[in-house]
Amino acid sequence: MEEKLVLREEFIKLGQALKAVGFVESGVDAKFVIQDGLVKVNGSIETQRGKKLYAGDIVEFDGNRILIEEN
Repeated sequence: MEEKLVLREEFIKLGQALKAVGFVESGVDAKFVIQDGLVKVNGSIETQRGKKLYAGDIVEFDGNRILIEEN
């Protein structure tokens, strides 16, 4: 599944993005999947829940993708 996430501000944090599109139920779930190395940002494993995502970034998790877009 591919989701588009339109930014309301300059950036969104990785944990918030996963929750916003419904890939995880809560911030706690986001924390665990990120810490466990299950999330990639622009093709590289990302372990920081607070990683800032900007327009053009691509997040991958569990066979799904999030495309970060400008407003």
